[in-house]
Amino acid sequence: MKLLPLATAVLLLSAAIAQAQQSGDRNGIFGDWKSKAGSIVRIERCGTQVCIRLVQIINTAGATTDFHNPDTALRNRSLCGLQIGSSFTLTDPKHAEGGTLYDPKSGKTYRGNLTAEGSTLHLRGYVGIPLLGASQEWSRPEGPVTPCTPQG
Repeated sequence: MKLLPLATAVLLLSAAIAQAQQSGDRNGIFGDWKSKAGSIVRIERCGTQVCIRLVQIINTAGATTDFHNPDTALRNRSLCGLQIGSSFTLTDPKHAEGGTLYDPKSGKTYRGNLTAEGSTLHLRGYVGIPLLGASQEWSRPEGPVTPCTPQG
């Protein structure tokens, strides 16, 4: 009979540790974010740098490939799993800068910076200097994310 309470305690402790790890991740830039258009992106480490990948696509136009890419050889690649942010340098757990952001809706690439404030991610994309750019705010997804499966 003493095993049941011990097993329950271990289970509860494991759940608490997992929750603490998740909430720790949710305080910085890493993890899943919902874009302005509703797609889900995942910000993660790529070696020593930070990158951004599309993991769930909300697309009302029905496009599943990188159709607007200026490189015609890349226009058939799947949007699912596409790396849309690269080469960011983490300056602290809530900031990354100096990377590039690719917009698959236009096929254009911009320089960028990322800043996390609670459950909001501020993105600044620009050409040349940050003053010549635009900002977006992304939020944390409300539930679990089921990643898409790349086609092709």
